Formats: sequence, C-alpha cells, structure tokens
Amino acid sequence: MQTEKVVNHIVDWLKDYATNARVNGFVIGISGGIDSAVTSTLCAKTGLDLLCIEMPIHQAASHVTRAQEHITQLKKRFPKVSDTRTDLTPVFEEFKTEVNLEGKQATVDMALANTRARLRMTTLYYHAGLLGLLVTGTGNKVEDFGVGFYTKYGDGGVDLSPIADLLKSEVYKIGKYLDVPESIMNAAPSDGLFGDARSDEDQIGASYPELEWAMQMLDKGKKAEDFEGRKREVFEIFMRYNRSNKHKMIPIPICEIPKNLK
Repeated sequence: MQTEKVVNHIVDWLKDYATNARVNGFVIGISGGIDSAVTSTLCAKTGLDLLCIEMPIHQAASHVTRAQEHITQLKKRFPKVSDTRTDLTPVFEEFKTEVNLEGKQATVDMALANTRARLRMTTLYYHAGLLGLLVTGTGNKVEDFGVGFYTKYGDGGVDLSPIADLLKSEVYKIGKYLDVPESIMNAAPSDGLFGDARSDEDQIGASYPELEWAMQMLDKGKKAEDFEGRKREVFEIFMRYNRSNKHKMIPIPICEIPKNLK
C-alpha cells in the first residue's frame, strides 16, 4: 500500500465531501482504539473543525486513558481540534430501569451493549446538529463488510466512512504513518461495549489477521471444506458472522408494490 498517497487521498476526499455538504467539519467518538484514532487524525488533517467526544458508559480505565492521550496529542498538533466529554452512564442506568431485563443473560447483555452504541450515536448527532458537523464513521473493511462487527444504528449510524475500504492491517500502517500513540497501536482491539477490557478477538473467536485471510479466501470462491484445522475453524467463524450480519451490509429491504396495485 502506498501509505502517504492513501492518506492524502482520504484527506482530500473528506475535505471535498465536507465542502460540498456545506458543513464546518466533523465529529467523532473517541474510544481509545486504533480506528477512531486514525479516522480522527485524518479528519484533523483537513484543517476543518473536528470535535472529539468521549462518551463513557462504565468504561474500562485503559480505554479512557488511551482516548485522553490521543485527544491531547491531536489538540497539540492541529489547531482546529476541540473536545468534550459526555458521561452517558447515568442515562444508560436510567434506561435500564424502564425496560424489561428478563431473559437469557447473554441475550440481555448483548441488547444492552447495542444500546450503549445507540446512545453514543444519538449524542454524536446532537453535537453534529448544533455545530454543523458530519458524524464520521470509524469502521474498517473487515468490520463493516466482512463480519459486520458493529451495531446497526449505533456505531454504524454515520454520515460518511473514510476508512471502510481499508483492511485492519492497512489501518495500522496508516496509524504508524500518522504517529498515533504507541499505547493505541499496541492495544488489543475492543468495542468497549461491555464495561470491561474484553477484546474483539475474545468475542469473535478469531484475530483480525485471521479474519482478513478468511475474507480474501471468500473473495477467491473458497469454501470451508477447502481447509483443515484452525484455517477451517476461522473460515467457519467468518462465514457465520458474515451470514448472520448480512442485514447490516445491504440496503434496507423495501416492499415494492406492483404497479397494477397502485
């Protein structure tokens, strides 16, 4: 990958999109992870306004520390970067008092995890509306179009996605080029939706390098029976997520009414 040229291409694309949309810049939720760090730095390089928002909900301390380190670095490097913090923990806890929490614990926990993401999306759009900013997505190609590892209308609810055509390994290359803090570069990827430090790999059962491999094999028309051992296991994990999350990757189904019925 021609890293410098890719970076310049994304920055120009962001600037052109914002200019044509007649907005002031971008707003991004900062999680302390590589994707939001890279995306926010790319946005900052446009020279337009960038609002970085921390939105903790029972957040792991390590995530908070990395997010704050990154925001501090960005503000020193780019004059039009600002930040704010919205503690959504009380909102989340109040929400829990108003809904039914009965059922299988794993199912309830997942529903609440997705609720966290949707509360954050609402917060981002609130600030975007006030300040004339675009809500900028931080999903990469493996997450968005491989395993669908994001929340529909949560972190998937955005105005534009500047790194969605980059594999996770490519995001790391850009992160290194952009001088993203080492603490973020070395941290295990995590969605931070469960109030602890569990990683994406803990949840999915495969690492991003493994998922990238499986995505490439699918593109080549391979099937699970073409592999053995760990490779077969990884491919099956990838395909299970790919199938079950397909609804996130395609347009919302529309019931088309036949013309003779109108």
